[in-house]
Amino acid sequence: MARIIVDGRYCKGCGLCVEVCPSNCIVLDPDTINDKGYHPAMLTDESLCTGCASCALICPDVAITVER
Repeated sequence: MARIIVDGRYCKGCGLCVEVCPSNCIVLDPDTINDKGYHPAMLTDESLCTGCASCALICPDVAITVER
């Protein structure tokens, strides 16, 4: 099963991955703030992730890893 891993240390909460995800399974985590003061992205439902890697490709901070 595919899934993404977001490295919260590098994510600046820009939301590009949220916008580009065709499965709508990525959100900015409202309960977490990283050391830089941003809400990092998170995978909401692993079963919806197709592993398309659109999120990883658009991430300007290279904070997303896709596992297939």
